Amino acid sequence: MRPDTVVILDFGSQYTQLIARRVREAGVYSEIHPCTITPEALRALDPKAVILSGGPSSVTDADAPPFFPEVFNWGLPMLCICYGMQLLAHTQPGGAISASTDREYGRAELSILADIPLFAGLPDKSGHIVWMSHGDKVVSPPDGFVVAARTKNVDIAALADVKRRIYALQFHPEVAHTEDGERLLHNFLFTIAGLTPGWTMAGFVESQLAALREKVGDDQVVCALSGGVDSTVVAVMLHKAIGKKLHCIFVDNGLLRLGEGEEVVAYLRKNFDLNLNYVQASKLFLDRLAGVTDPEQKRKIIGTTFIEVFEAEAAKLPGVKYLAQGTLYPDVIESVSFKGPSAVIKSHHNVGGLPEVMKLALIEPLRELFKDEVRKVALELGLPDAIIWRHPFPGPGLAIRIIGEVTEERLEILRRTDKIVQAELLASGWYRKVWQGFAVLLPLKTVGVMGDGRTYENVAAIRVVDSLDAMTADWSRLPSEILATMSNRIINEVKGVNRVVFDVSSKPPSTIEWE
Repeated sequence: MRPDTVVILDFGSQYTQLIARRVREAGVYSEIHPCTITPEALRALDPKAVILSGGPSSVTDADAPPFFPEVFNWGLPMLCICYGMQLLAHTQPGGAISASTDREYGRAELSILADIPLFAGLPDKSGHIVWMSHGDKVVSPPDGFVVAARTKNVDIAALADVKRRIYALQFHPEVAHTEDGERLLHNFLFTIAGLTPGWTMAGFVESQLAALREKVGDDQVVCALSGGVDSTVVAVMLHKAIGKKLHCIFVDNGLLRLGEGEEVVAYLRKNFDLNLNYVQASKLFLDRLAGVTDPEQKRKIIGTTFIEVFEAEAAKLPGVKYLAQGTLYPDVIESVSFKGPSAVIKSHHNVGGLPEVMKLALIEPLRELFKDEVRKVALELGLPDAIIWRHPFPGPGLAIRIIGEVTEERLEILRRTDKIVQAELLASGWYRKVWQGFAVLLPLKTVGVMGDGRTYENVAAIRVVDSLDAMTADWSRLPSEILATMSNRIINEVKGVNRVVFDVSSKPPSTIEWE
């Protein structure tokens, strides 16, 4: 049975996914759809409430995102955030906007002017810290709306039509910087919209298992395992649903972390009795990577070779109709953005390209979930912490953490270096605190002194970042004693490294991975 659904219309805000996550964290199912959705398609979704996101455009721009304002007359509870508020004022009778003389970006103090359900339970009437990010502002409320709050620079920071259950905020309640933002969203979802919190991972797993059994029937499914949490959850879920009709293929490309392939395969075979084919293809990958230094060429070689190996193994299986893969909701959202699919920054991503090559129907059990929800599903399925909380690992593996040519010697140096980084993050309790931590082998050597001798060895970099979804990231402020221990162990225990550096760049402008 489908839970109550909130539809979020995306106008290009960097925070749109965050709105959806906040709604889901409250136990209410949410979906993001582009603002280009038709009225008929929106009605077909049967939303119980609608949220309009922010966006970078001005509603007065000639190329402003399209929108059908009749949704305001459907009788649905609505929350209009930032650009959504300006859109409300711009399209409804009596409303007006203008460009702000003093634009607000960042913190602002909110003064509450009206007692409305959206602000119920807020402790004070003034001084709330909220997060602003806008150029235009509303200068006249639409007919029937009351001005519910203001800031120093904006006379109309919140609007309310209590009877029609339509509310608008110039600030962003979904970001952590806004005090009581969670309370505001809960007030909208439960007090105003009267929704029932029926979105749980236990319920999701139960419904998905039933749906997978019905869809697959007597057919066979093939799944590419990488050892990461996404593909492992897909495999275990399908195994619970269809048993031996699932065939998993784990391709060891020789670019994995130290002992990773053997550990993952042994665990899955022992605990879930999977049909699992462990393909050793290290030599093929390394032979094709010999002499290659360009990162994009590395990715293409690895992606093409993976498809070749996977397809050859899958062809040995009779009666396979479906390919299962771990597509997540952010990938789905990106593909339907009103701005169009993003430019290809990195050409290789997991098993991209397989459906087109193999002509198999897709099964994507996780396409409704965010990354944090996948981890909750993994808990429901009984997977161990070592898999659930494993840091993200790129599809091309260590090849893009070795700057320059990939050789077995350089791989061995990086594996042992990275193992120490992982071990010290775990030992210090920081592994679960950060988004991702790893080592990078640089294409240069420096002079060092070990014992009484001069050395000329490799430089290793340590990269540790904090993030919510990998869209943005900042370098983690690890205590200096942890970095000192990592550096000391690497230089003393890894033959071939005599210098360690720590990466203190954020994303943007840098990326998390080095290549």
